Amino acid sequence: MERRQLEYFLAVVEHGGFTNAARALYVSQPSLSHAIAALEAELGGALFHRLAHGAVPTAAGEALIVPARQVTRDLSTAAAAVQEVLGVSAGRLDIVAQTTFAVDPLAGLLGEFLRRHPKVAVKVTDPEQGVHVGQLVRSGDCELGLVDAGAPTADLESVLLAEQTLHLVLPPGHDWQHAVALSDLSQLRFVASPQGTATRGVLDDALRQAGLTPVIAVETTHRAMIVPLVLQGAGAALLPDSMAVDARGKGAVVVATDPALRYRARLVWRPGPLSPAAAGFVGLVR
Repeated sequence: MERRQLEYFLAVVEHGGFTNAARALYVSQPSLSHAIAALEAELGGALFHRLAHGAVPTAAGEALIVPARQVTRDLSTAAAAVQEVLGVSAGRLDIVAQTTFAVDPLAGLLGEFLRRHPKVAVKVTDPEQGVHVGQLVRSGDCELGLVDAGAPTADLESVLLAEQTLHLVLPPGHDWQHAVALSDLSQLRFVASPQGTATRGVLDDALRQAGLTPVIAVETTHRAMIVPLVLQGAGAALLPDSMAVDARGKGAVVVATDPALRYRARLVWRPGPLSPAAAGFVGLVR
């Protein structure tokens, strides 16, 4: 069993078929098909159901997905460790983080990390829901993850990050200019991300403590829409520091809440050796 075969196998899984996988890998489809066929022959069974418009894993294929991801990740870590000894500073850093955590604090931490290690290539993935972060780290899809500090991570190594503050961002011309009590948030209509996301969780929890339920004017997974919608008067939003500063520069009214609404992230990774890039990032965070 070769690393190339496992990478081809995972590409077919992720892209839903041989044609799309070959295109993504920049290899010919016959070469990819031959590699998968050789892997199936070695393992003694079909890994995919070949369909008219794609391919889906068989039960045997499903059983191979997680081990294949772990093996390819461990091989990458081993290669990077050798390169580090040989003085090669380049590498790859894969992180999965919800958008709020990616904005603050991840963006600032990555900026500092890349100033120290400019040759490292970084990929940041946004999960659909916060609960998926731990799953992606456990499966080996991503080496590091940022989760809410309260998320269950007992089976993962972790380090707690500093608290971040959320600001109340209001449409231009709003007459609230001072810190707003949590009970007053019930007077507002909100532009918010779906339940299960970081800022929505803070909003729901804050109003729940006051015995209230937030009124959601617009719920969107497209977080880039939130500030434009607030600027157009669709509603208010709770945003991390850097997004709030940007919104203020575009004319929004930004005020604090009393008490302040805060969130905290935890950086997590699987037990065991990390790639040099990931180890360096963990060291920076610590």
